[in-house]
Amino acid sequence: MAQQWPAAEIAQRILDGFDVYREHFRQITEGARERFEQALWQEAQQASAARINLYEEQVGAVVERLQQHFGDELCEVSQWPLVKSAYIALIDLRDDDELAETWYNSIFCGLFSHDLISDGCMFIHTTRPSPHSRQRAVQTRSYRPVGGLSGMLEAIVEDYRFSVAFEDLPRDLKRLEAQLRESLPDWVCKDPALCIELFSSVLYRNKGAYLVGRIFTRDEQWPLVIPLLHREGQGIQIDALITDEAEVSIIFSFTRSYFMVRVDIPADFIGFLRRILPGKHIAELYTSIGFYKHGKSEFYRALIDHLAGSDDRFIMAPGVRGMVMSVFTLPGFNTVFKIIKDRFSPVKSVDRATVIQKYRLVKSVDRVGRMADTQEFADFRFPKAKFDPECLAELLEVAPSTVVLEGDTVLIRHCWTERRMTPLNLYVESASEAQVREALDDYGLAIKQLAAANIFPGDMLLKNFGVTRHGRVVFYDYDEICFLTEVNFRHIPPPRYPEDELASEPWYSVSPMDVFPEEFPPFLFADIRQRRLFSQLHGELYDADYWKGLQQAIRDGKVIDVFPYRRRGDPAA
Repeated sequence: MAQQWPAAEIAQRILDGFDVYREHFRQITEGARERFEQALWQEAQQASAARINLYEEQVGAVVERLQQHFGDELCEVSQWPLVKSAYIALIDLRDDDELAETWYNSIFCGLFSHDLISDGCMFIHTTRPSPHSRQRAVQTRSYRPVGGLSGMLEAIVEDYRFSVAFEDLPRDLKRLEAQLRESLPDWVCKDPALCIELFSSVLYRNKGAYLVGRIFTRDEQWPLVIPLLHREGQGIQIDALITDEAEVSIIFSFTRSYFMVRVDIPADFIGFLRRILPGKHIAELYTSIGFYKHGKSEFYRALIDHLAGSDDRFIMAPGVRGMVMSVFTLPGFNTVFKIIKDRFSPVKSVDRATVIQKYRLVKSVDRVGRMADTQEFADFRFPKAKFDPECLAELLEVAPSTVVLEGDTVLIRHCWTERRMTPLNLYVESASEAQVREALDDYGLAIKQLAAANIFPGDMLLKNFGVTRHGRVVFYDYDEICFLTEVNFRHIPPPRYPEDELASEPWYSVSPMDVFPEEFPPFLFADIRQRRLFSQLHGELYDADYWKGLQQAIRDGKVIDVFPYRRRGDPAA
């Protein structure tokens, strides 16, 4: 039976489907250069969403073809170790073998219940060598200060030219050299061993292009990112030179859309990024360049390794309990796990299906650095001993259809994971006056930038925003988000009679999508000092006309500039 069962053919068909997916992925990605050169910003956003959706579309197509061709034979799960073995032989010499493993897992999960997941049938743990022992083609370019720093920078620009001319290249090179000297110790700029190493492909995202690499000497190294902008009608500008590790980390943040970059050997590029950003987890780096499914695989492997190697137990996450979601975490693992409650607070009008739809929406929109990326999981199984008793009791009480106790195992039927942050309401309670001011200013900027990207948070309470380790304010509660253009912003009509203002009910009609920004101050801030401070910093958010102006800009097709780094003045000035 085992010899006749078509394991090798099934493995080949799975890999053939992966090749189709990779080719479509490559085509969308390589179109990024043309979109940048032609300033096709709306097309760039559409391409980003299409590439995210591509994975599930292609997995679904392969699963359907396998079912049609093999029928009931496919369901003999006991034979799937043979498929896995045949598949390993097929991918051993590939340069994207780790991605091919994740693809296989996706196909298996599309065919079988999660109850049947095992390392014998699929790749719970990777079989790939780490690091790869075989020789690889060089994916970087190196530059030394032959002819001084200016000559080195000129050589870089020459190698990374576009079909569109620079607006003022001498000006940009002069500023670039000044920023390089300012960013590094003086002795480094004079060191003959100084070298700049850049990844050979340009990274594209939104309206920017990025050269990414490192600066190093014999003894030290710094990360390096050089962002370029294309201002329509003016040409390309070199916008900055960034060597600060924290700033470079933010550029690759979990709050950003995924880069478009040609990567022939993904593992090698991730290894390169890890050398310059040692604080980033491998899962986050894979996700940042569009391989979010493999990022999910790496996250899961890190989670099970952490649970196996520590005494950490799940606890309820700090902060105000949610009306829709219940949130728990592992103290030693920088992630929160979010599940949908069986019953919502009466003030919430959404249902379970709507919540799921809104959380999935976040994956495909431009997060402009202000919304946390999420990963969706089904059928997590954890040992009961890994849960704090109070945490498990609460989860079983509020979400019995999602959290199920099976003997000594806890089954989580459906959840999302997000990076753990400090809730903004808790942050300002213990922050200094200066920190409160900075946090509330960034909170207002977060709301404005989300709005300009056509996202209205809905519930803008401080408890629904978090503060990252870099001090940025990020939105993370998505059950009420919608597109800004769907909202009807209104001024409160003047009262008809003096008694109107004393009435318990409004004297005007209110539709479901009506929003009255004048009502925001007491809703957002119980603390009168914070309320006054926010009015000084971002008082325009209380004006319906401000929101209507943003809506009109979006309808006019404008794509805003939101920079993932600090800019030192406007280069056009």
